[in-house]
Amino acid sequence: MIGWLGGAYLWVKAAHIIFVTFWMAGLFLFPRYLVHHQEALGSPQAADWVRREELLRRMILSPSIVIVWLLGLALSVNLGLFGGAAGLGWLHAKLLLVLGLSGFHGWAVAYSKGLAKGHGPIASRTLRMIGEVPAVAVIAIVILAVVRPF
Repeated sequence: MIGWLGGAYLWVKAAHIIFVTFWMAGLFLFPRYLVHHQEALGSPQAADWVRREELLRRMILSPSIVIVWLLGLALSVNLGLFGGAAGLGWLHAKLLLVLGLSGFHGWAVAYSKGLAKGHGPIASRTLRMIGEVPAVAVIAIVILAVVRPF
C-alpha cells in the first residue's frame, strides 16, 4: 500500500512487527515475574525481583510500546485511518485491542510497583490466569491484521 509513507512503507511495517515482537516477549514474561515476585514477598529474593522487573520495563517494555504505537499510527495514517477510508473496520477493532493491551501493560507496571512496596492483593493463581491476557489479545490482533474480516 503506497500512501504518504511511499517506498518506506514496507520498512516501517517491518520495524513495527519487530517491535511488536519485542513488546509481546516482554508482556509474556512480565506477568510471570509478577507471580514469582509476589510469592517471594517478605523474603530476601523480593528485592531481586524488583530489580528484574525494573530492568525488563526499562530495557524492553517501555521502549517497545512507544515505538509500536508510533509506527502503528504511522501505518494507520498511511492506510487512511484519519482520512475516512472505507473498509477499515478491522483496523478499528485492532486498535481497540492494542489500546486494551496497552492498558494491561500499564496495570502490570502499577502492580509491579505495588509489589515493590510489599502489596500483592491478587491471589497467585488469579495472577497466573491474568498473565494469559496478552496471549489471547495477540491471537485476536494477528487474525484482524492478517485476515481483515471486516
